[in-house]
Amino acid sequence: MFNSFEPQVLFQEVPDHISLCFTITGCPLRCKGCHSKDTWPSTAGTHLSDERFNRYLTQYSQYVSCVLFFGGEWCLEALCSKLKKARESGMSTCLYTGLNDVPDTLKSLLTYIKTGPYIRTLGGLENPNTNQRFIELANEQVLNIKFQESSLNATT
Repeated sequence: MFNSFEPQVLFQEVPDHISLCFTITGCPLRCKGCHSKDTWPSTAGTHLSDERFNRYLTQYSQYVSCVLFFGGEWCLEALCSKLKKARESGMSTCLYTGLNDVPDTLKSLLTYIKTGPYIRTLGGLENPNTNQRFIELANEQVLNIKFQESSLNATT
């Protein structure tokens, strides 16, 4: 069981996908420089029940191709349940985590994963020197270059 903020439709977090994003609260990582400290309390947000999650999947099914979770790996059973439902609905799945790795049971339900804590001096995925990695799990391909290309296109 976990809480989330209201989902958002996002265009840049998963290359080549429009994503329905759930920001899960109760993050125990407390990364230095975190831009989402509002996600730390587990009481923030609203309970993301299976019924509520299924309603969102139905509501957005014609508009999105990926379900993205910002966090939630600390509630493995609940997250896996939601990922299974998203996959059954024909969606790609993605997790953004501040961890460097997650259990294989979780990876088996993901299409993509972004790993690594944010370290201000190394920057995010758009920085070639970042410690973070965005991986397509089927072929273990690191797709950071797609974020770097997008960043270059935005500045030119």
